[in-house]
Amino acid sequence: MKNENLSVQFINVSAENAGQRIDNFLCNRQLKHVPKSMIYCIMRKGKIRVNKKRIKPDYKLEEGDQIRLPPVHIAKSTNQTVSPKLEKVASLNEAILYEDDYILVLNKPSGTAVHGGSGLSFGIIEGLRALRPEARFLELVHRLDRDTSGVLLVAKKRSALLTLHEQLRKRSMQKDYLILVRGSWPSNLKVVQAPLLKKILHSGERVVRVSSEGKPSETLFKVEERFSFATLVKASPVTGRTHQIRVHALHAGHPIAFDGRCGERDFDSQLENTGLRRLFLHAAALVFTHPNSGKTLRLEAPLDDALNRCIKVLRQRKNKID
Repeated sequence: MKNENLSVQFINVSAENAGQRIDNFLCNRQLKHVPKSMIYCIMRKGKIRVNKKRIKPDYKLEEGDQIRLPPVHIAKSTNQTVSPKLEKVASLNEAILYEDDYILVLNKPSGTAVHGGSGLSFGIIEGLRALRPEARFLELVHRLDRDTSGVLLVAKKRSALLTLHEQLRKRSMQKDYLILVRGSWPSNLKVVQAPLLKKILHSGERVVRVSSEGKPSETLFKVEERFSFATLVKASPVTGRTHQIRVHALHAGHPIAFDGRCGERDFDSQLENTGLRRLFLHAAALVFTHPNSGKTLRLEAPLDDALNRCIKVLRQRKNKID
């Protein structure tokens, strides 16, 4: 590794980059070797400016905006490949669910971040770029938390990215998740509407809670299967807030299994002999309009071995009781 100390930079936003959040733009492009916590820190201090004004991380860039970046100490790798993680790169081939000239969809494994940064040298997007070195463009359409598995959509063209982002803004893209929650989820509890407030700590960690000061948030829930002390539920977020499903499930009184942020240890301990050790939050299906053909696509991601094994053991327990 070698370090490079940059001077003040001024970046003019092109039409291609318009519509992106500034934190995503910086993390994925201009400052992708800088820890996210540092980026958020210098943004809070007002050292990153757009059109000479202070901005927040969720500011949406517009064509013609001028971004001012202060001198930032960047750790640059002397090796441009992701060689320490070759086995993970190779495994991404098996995770691909669908691919054409415009999009790539994969079943993201739990425990892998969607992008590197904040001390992580490897992420899904870095892995895909190593796997497809000839690809001129590969960008995440949306994100999944590191511990969440399931359908992840990647654009292979800027035009596709913009079209798919527009679907997200209009809420015409449907996302269905499977969660395992504590207790018996009420059949009549089909919608949770609770405003969510997000705070970014000095460490860069995002903390989300229900608050009247937060943004309107809505999630649809449907019971899929009941067990003796848990319920498998389909969760479909209408809005796309950070950690929305986790916080709404907790707000309803039914925390998700092995959720390090909003979970409950007693519930997790009941699942010990199922072999489960990961968050039971899986992006099971994604329905959207193809950015080129205009056809409606529904792509589904199967549960991994750990989640399938957990369900199998819970079914066996239930059958013994019944």
